[in-house]
Amino acid sequence: MTLQEVKEILNAQVIVAPLDLQTDIRMACGCDLMSDVLAFTKEESLLLTGLTNLQVIRTAEMANIKALVFVRGKEPDREAIALAMAKKIPLLLTELPMYEACGRLYQRGLRGCSEVEEGSCAVDGR
Repeated sequence: MTLQEVKEILNAQVIVAPLDLQTDIRMACGCDLMSDVLAFTKEESLLLTGLTNLQVIRTAEMANIKALVFVRGKEPDREAIALAMAKKIPLLLTELPMYEACGRLYQRGLRGCSEVEEGSCAVDGR
């Protein structure tokens, strides 16, 4: 799935544009606890979250997250946007709640970061 498709499925707006909306997204994680992001996400995942502070951007950088989607219409502040721009981390915003946003992406074929889920990194080596 491409970032463009994610944008369309979630009816999201782009806050910090990626270099290319055709960037391939292979898996996603929905999480508000940044320690869980660091412990359980796979590199180059899409992160859906309701948190909008600087820690989210820093965590995304540390975890090598490909892009962030803020759910529930929550908007990051200027500092977070500036840091994402500096780190080249695309930011999107959707009005959908996390459960529905994750469900829509999963229903369209985007896999989660679960180690037991078929098609995830741990199972097929991607």
